[in-house]
Amino acid sequence: MPDAAHDLALGFDYGKRRMGIAVGNAVVGTAKALVALEHIAGQPDWQRLDALVDEWRVDVFIVGLPLDVDGTSQKMTNRARNFSEELWGRYKLPVRLIDERYSTIEARERLAAARASGSRGKRLAKGDSDAMAAQVILERWLQNDPEDTT
Repeated sequence: MPDAAHDLALGFDYGKRRMGIAVGNAVVGTAKALVALEHIAGQPDWQRLDALVDEWRVDVFIVGLPLDVDGTSQKMTNRARNFSEELWGRYKLPVRLIDERYSTIEARERLAAARASGSRGKRLAKGDSDAMAAQVILERWLQNDPEDTT
């Protein structure tokens, strides 16, 4: 579990067109999918992200690091790293990168299970799987050693 200095976190599933965002609490060890933000001209929607950071007053950012199945870097790996550097430069809060392999698959399975159980509508909103993937990424961080990051 993350240390007490990092009680509240925003988790990110950074993609080409949008990023999923989740919020998590280290004290209770839970995370919740929030939203998926569309990029503007290929860049994060910083205005909306500023509002989320102000609203949640987080202590740390958790960014999913896309890796190939064998653990090697891919094109999106560098984009996620660049985004994490931008987060640090903008907010001066700690940023942790964690392996996000299979988070989208797990997110889609969770959404399908929720639809099948009737706890979620039959139609998904654009970006639901991205926000859920951010939740999966954040939960992984909450459940593991915070030093075990990439």
